[in-house]
Amino acid sequence: MSAPRIGVVGAGAFGTALAVTLARDGRAVSLWSRDREQVAAMRDGRENRARLAGVVFPENVSVTAEIAEIAESQAVLLCLPMQGLRAFLATTGRALTDRPLVACCKGVDLETLTGPSAIMAEALPGSPHAVLTGPSFAADIARGLPTALTLACREDRDGEMLQRLISTPTLRLYRTDDVTGAELGGALKNVIAIAAGVVMGAGLGESARAALMTRGYAEMAKLALLLGARTETLSGLSGLGDLILTCTSAQSRNFRYGMALGAGTGFDPSVTVEGAATAKAVSNLAKKLDLDMPVTTMVAALVDGRLDLSTAMQTLLSRPLKKE
Repeated sequence: MSAPRIGVVGAGAFGTALAVTLARDGRAVSLWSRDREQVAAMRDGRENRARLAGVVFPENVSVTAEIAEIAESQAVLLCLPMQGLRAFLATTGRALTDRPLVACCKGVDLETLTGPSAIMAEALPGSPHAVLTGPSFAADIARGLPTALTLACREDRDGEMLQRLISTPTLRLYRTDDVTGAELGGALKNVIAIAAGVVMGAGLGESARAALMTRGYAEMAKLALLLGARTETLSGLSGLGDLILTCTSAQSRNFRYGMALGAGTGFDPSVTVEGAATAKAVSNLAKKLDLDMPVTTMVAALVDGRLDLSTAMQTLLSRPLKKE
C-alpha cells in the first residue's frame, strides 16, 4: 500500500515545517510555491534557507511550482497568509476541486470580515474543509518537538479522516466541530499578542502584560460567543493556549511587531504579521456589531498610525472603572 500523499500550499516557515514533519512520519509530501526561483533553490539545497534554514528535507518531500501536482494529494494544507487566501482560491483553487482542504492561516479577511472556512466554502463548495490552529511555532514543529493543535471541522467524518492523516507522534491533533470558536481564537490572539508586545516594548512590565492578556482574552471571548462559538473552545488550545504562547515568546512575529511599536523602532516589512490586518478587520466587525473591543481598537489605530503610543495607553487606563 502506497504512502498517503499530502499537498502543502505555501512554502513559508509553517508550511515547510508541516511538510517536513509529515514526511518524517512516512507521508509523501508535495510542497508548493509559486516562486519558481524559490522552488529551484529548495530542490537544489534540500532545505528552505530563506524561511527555515538548517532543516533538511526528507527524501519524500517533493518541491513544485505546479498546482496540478498538489491536486493529486489526498488532502491539501493551505499555509498561506490569511489576506492572500481568497485571491489564491479565486485564481488557482479550481484545480483543487473536491480535494479536502485544511486552512492553516489565522485571521479575518479584510474585505469579507470572515475567517478561512467561509472563504473556502464560497470558493470551493464541493470540497471538504477544515481549519488547523493552535499554539505552535514552525521551528518547534520542524525540530520534532511535541506540539498539540486543534483541527476544526464541522463534518465528523471529514474531521476524523483528516485527524488521522495529519497527526504524527510529535504533532497531536485534537478535533472539534466548533469552527467559529477555533478560527476566532486563532485570529484574535494575534491581535492581543501585538498589544502584549507593545506593553513590553514600552517597558510597562510583566504585571501590565498579564493584565493585558487577561482583558484581551475577555475581549476575544465576548466576540466569539456573540458569533456562536463555545466557551470550551476559547479556553482550549486554539484560544487560551495560543494566546499564552504568542503573548510570551519573541518567536511570535505578532509579539515582536508589537514590541517594535512599543519601543518606537522599525520592523522588517517583509515579515507577515497576521494580527495587523486582523485588528483592522475585527475593529470594523466590532463597529458593525456595536461591540466594545478597546484592545482591538487600540491595536488597529496604532497599526494605522491614527494613534500614538502615549495616547493609546492613556485611553485604555482612563476607561471607566467597572466590575470584572
